[in-house]
Amino acid sequence: MSANREKDDQVQQEKEQPRRRQARGERRIAQLLDAAAAVFTSTGYTAASTNAIAREAGVSPGTLYQFFPNKEAIAIELGDRLMHEMRETYGEALAPVDPATPLDEAVGAAVDRFIAFNCEHPVFFALMHGPDIPGRIAEEHDALHATLLSRIEDLLSSFLPDAVPADLTRTAHMCLGMYKVGLELVLGHEGVERDAYVQELKNALIRYLDPLVGDRPGRPDPARTAT
Repeated sequence: MSANREKDDQVQQEKEQPRRRQARGERRIAQLLDAAAAVFTSTGYTAASTNAIAREAGVSPGTLYQFFPNKEAIAIELGDRLMHEMRETYGEALAPVDPATPLDEAVGAAVDRFIAFNCEHPVFFALMHGPDIPGRIAEEHDALHATLLSRIEDLLSSFLPDAVPADLTRTAHMCLGMYKVGLELVLGHEGVERDAYVQELKNALIRYLDPLVGDRPGRPDPARTAT
């Protein structure tokens, strides 16, 4: 019985070793991606280097190369993970709402969700809007942009049920453009100034949409949105 038990223990240990190695590898990858996010955010993608990323992670360049062949591979992996999380974010933030929902409430909730994501992951803005991002990231960002516009149209249709498709698309483009400009200002400030810019962004979107929405249940009080 003892021999069988020892054999079973050995088999169990052999099974656990690959799992432990895999877990260590996943932790190391996460460590490298966190370091890359910090470097890309502070220096931009173009100026970043694998040596700087390894240094930020506290590992040797040789250790980094065990997991990623170059800087582009790191950026692509980081971008893939961020875009997956962003898709989950806009899926929650841009779902159609009850038409009776106040406009300022709907706009505020969507803006808050997106601002929170970008403040938590500032590298997303650095990667997606840099001048020399890898081609695959640019392609996936274009696809994300198209889907995001479609979801904004879905949300707007809750407030503009009679709008023709061309008008709805144009309005969605304007909203997204205003958001991107506002986001850059938001990320460029901290503390109370950041909060103030977030509110200015909400106000700008509400003031743009309010005349389009017109009289409807839940229409916000203009005096409320002007504060």
